Amino acid sequence: MVGKDVFSSSFSLTDEIHNIVRDRILKGEYKIGQKIKETQIADELKVSRTPIREAFKQLENEGLIDYVPNRGCFAKGFTSQDIEDLYAVRKALEVLAVEWAVNRIDDEQLKQLKEKSDLMEFYAGRNDQKKVLEINADFHNVIYSATGSRFMAQILRSYKDYIEQARKTTMYEEQFLNDIFEEHRQILIAITEKDVEKAKRAMAYHLDKSKTRAEFLYNIKQ
Repeated sequence: MVGKDVFSSSFSLTDEIHNIVRDRILKGEYKIGQKIKETQIADELKVSRTPIREAFKQLENEGLIDYVPNRGCFAKGFTSQDIEDLYAVRKALEVLAVEWAVNRIDDEQLKQLKEKSDLMEFYAGRNDQKKVLEINADFHNVIYSATGSRFMAQILRSYKDYIEQARKTTMYEEQFLNDIFEEHRQILIAITEKDVEKAKRAMAYHLDKSKTRAEFLYNIKQ
C-alpha cells in the first residue's frame, strides 16, 4: 500500500508517479541524459513497476524521456530549443488572445484582472516567488476566458501545465519579480483602455522578456 502522505486520492497511481518524475526532470533533478531507474523509483515510492512503466510511457509521449531498447529510460529534460519553441508558440497565440480579450472582456473579468495585478504587486514587493507564480497563471487564465473562445482557451491551456512546471525553476528568481509585475500592469492598462494594438505590444513584450529570463537562467544552471 502507498501511504496517504505520498499520494493524493484524486489521481491514479500512474498519474502520481508521472507527475513526480516529470517535476524532477523539469527542475533538473534528473540531468539530461541521466538514466531513470524503475527499480530505484519503485523502492523509493514503495510501488510496483507496472505503474512506473505506464508513467514512463506518458513521459516519453511528452518528449521528456527517451526509451532505448535494452538500456532503459533517459531524461531529456528541458532544453534551450524547448524554450525557444514554447515561447514562439506562446507569443503567436497569446498576442491573438489578448486582441480578442480587449474586444470581448466583461466588467467582472476586468475586475478580476485588476485584482490579480494588485495581488501580484503586493507579493512581488515581498519577494514571494510562489505567490507571484500562482497569480501570474491566474492573470493569464482570465485573459483566456475573456477571449470568449472555447477553442482558444482549450489550445492555450493544453500546454499551460508544461510551461508552469518550467517556470518554477527558470523565471521566478527574486531579481525578476518587479519586472514581471510591471509587464502585467502594462497589459492590464492596455486592456482597460480598450487599446488593441497597445495590448498586443504589451503582451509581445512580456513574452519576449519571459523568454529572455528563461534562457538566461537556463544557461546559468547548465
